[in-house]
Amino acid sequence: MDVFKNQYDLIQRTRESLFRYCETLSPTDYVKELETLGGVSIRSLHLHVADCYRVWLGVRALGQSLPKVKPESVGHVQEMREVFKKTDALVHEFLNEYKNKGDPAVQASWQSGSVELTELWLFTHCITHEFHHRGQIVKMGRQLGYIPPKMNLVKP
Repeated sequence: MDVFKNQYDLIQRTRESLFRYCETLSPTDYVKELETLGGVSIRSLHLHVADCYRVWLGVRALGQSLPKVKPESVGHVQEMREVFKKTDALVHEFLNEYKNKGDPAVQASWQSGSVELTELWLFTHCITHEFHHRGQIVKMGRQLGYIPPKMNLVKP
């Protein structure tokens, strides 16, 4: 059993409930910047999550040169779904690259230097980051008057 791939499958299924929730928001509210969380929008936080995977797994671990996606280029939730399809492909590429390598250390540029990080650390960082911001997105939606469904993990 490939635990990381199975775990990511569960993350994708859980992410789907957030996408469905975001689809209940008006397009205006999806992109509205809220001062209560530092002037960010749900869209920009959503994109920030995808960017974390892009930077840590794609750029730092795989050494790819990937363009940054600007929030203004994503107008609605369906376009964000497309961003995450690319994110999913990147995650699977990362997991395939490090499959059966025994959690080796990866040299990654960080701030003004370099640090050794393991596959487990990189993957864990990205998924915990996603769930942290998922909570913020749901909170922002509540502030805008949208009541979320239960956002617990999806059963297998």
